[in-house]
Amino acid sequence: MADTVKLTCAACGQANRVPMARLAAGPKCGVCGAALADGHVAELDAAAHDKATRGDDLPLLVDYWAPWCGPCRMMAPEFAKAAKTLAPSVRLAKLNTEDHPAVSARAGIRGIPALILYHRGREVARLAGARPAADIVQFVQSHLGAA
Repeated sequence: MADTVKLTCAACGQANRVPMARLAAGPKCGVCGAALADGHVAELDAAAHDKATRGDDLPLLVDYWAPWCGPCRMMAPEFAKAAKTLAPSVRLAKLNTEDHPAVSARAGIRGIPALILYHRGREVARLAGARPAADIVQFVQSHLGAA
């Protein structure tokens, strides 16, 4: 099973096993058909966030944001560019702290935007503030090696 990775579907929360060799081919969820690692930023709800941050095998970078936050809105296109650059070896997702305050409190979010990098069930690193795509990519690569 070492040649497969477990990925949580952001749309339905289903855990999926995907062969490593198929990551670049754009795997889809076996239940709902949503893309699992296509280079797009996924919007997480509380359940999918908890499942993905605790159990996924691929690194996951989560942007904790809110719709009223100007820097969060300014960083969104840069975060999307970083997602395309890092795919398929790293997945990027967003969690709306206004809709899910309990999750952001549990994660210790004190200011937004805040980026937390998770890998195999643990927090690897944090980065605060709005950043350009190149900084986001460098942040991930510096904490994971050549991701």
